[in-house]
Amino acid sequence: MQAWIHAAATATLALAAAVAVPAAQAQQPYPTRSVTLVVPFPPGGTTDILARLLANELGQQWKQTVVVENKPGASGTIFSEQLARTEPDGYTLMLTATHHVINPSLYKNLRYDTRTDFTPIAEVAAVPNVLVVNPKFPATTAQELIAYARANPGKVNFGSAGTGGANHLSGELFKSMTGIDMVHIPYKGAAPALNDLLGGQIPVMFDSVPGVLQHIQAGKLRALGVTSPKRSPALPDVPTLDEAGVKGFEAMAWFGLYAPGKMQPALARQISTDVLTALQSAQIKQQFSKQGAEPGTMTQPEFARYVNAEIDKWAKVIADAHISIQ
Repeated sequence: MQAWIHAAATATLALAAAVAVPAAQAQQPYPTRSVTLVVPFPPGGTTDILARLLANELGQQWKQTVVVENKPGASGTIFSEQLARTEPDGYTLMLTATHHVINPSLYKNLRYDTRTDFTPIAEVAAVPNVLVVNPKFPATTAQELIAYARANPGKVNFGSAGTGGANHLSGELFKSMTGIDMVHIPYKGAAPALNDLLGGQIPVMFDSVPGVLQHIQAGKLRALGVTSPKRSPALPDVPTLDEAGVKGFEAMAWFGLYAPGKMQPALARQISTDVLTALQSAQIKQQFSKQGAEPGTMTQPEFARYVNAEIDKWAKVIADAHISIQ
């Protein structure tokens, strides 16, 4: 009898231990080792700058190293595919730009589902684009540009950093909402497009506020309107395009943090909460402001809903403009 009782007690203790191990693992603090934050674009751009500022703040908060790695290619789709197949343990995250919600409609052969293969964690920052023209162009307001384009259909060119990017689609949305016919001129990056705009080879462009701010301040470009719902603190005297008469216009460049799909909700919420705490730090606000960026404030569920709404929004713009990249 004693042997049986001893065996039963041993079995009970073993079972309790087996149950306790996963419970202890589930309650294990995060992170317990370094975290990799991947930027799917080359170093030096706005996404990369924001990622490094956030990584530094999170590293101090978590007391763990947050390593930023750049893995560029195909508008962010190459690493996105890798992330979709990564273990959702929180130790590999991705900070990417608006491209992530544009790509599903732009690329017909993506090997992942943007809606289901990722866990949206947090909007990190939003940066308004601004409609700028070469100072020699006759339009001094958005309404004058619209009137000029209507009087000269197909004769006004607008440049962009490449087909399907946020500044290209800002232009397509502008065309759609105003009913004008401008011709898109894609470049291989923002820098060559901006150089031609400054040189007068193209008259019009949408670009991020940080990308053109110094040229506006120096009088080398004329700003006609920002694409955000409210005026940019960096350009307080420039109206929004909504104020300029294009009612309801909004086309923000924004940057989001993602994890692989099927992440445990509790972990997703924790990382999101930690990121929002980091984004409210005085250091982040000051550094982001220098980039013309406003820190994100959405909760994790709010950001997830926003991502899906943005996928739908840009799908319509892309369909209406008949844009496709194979």
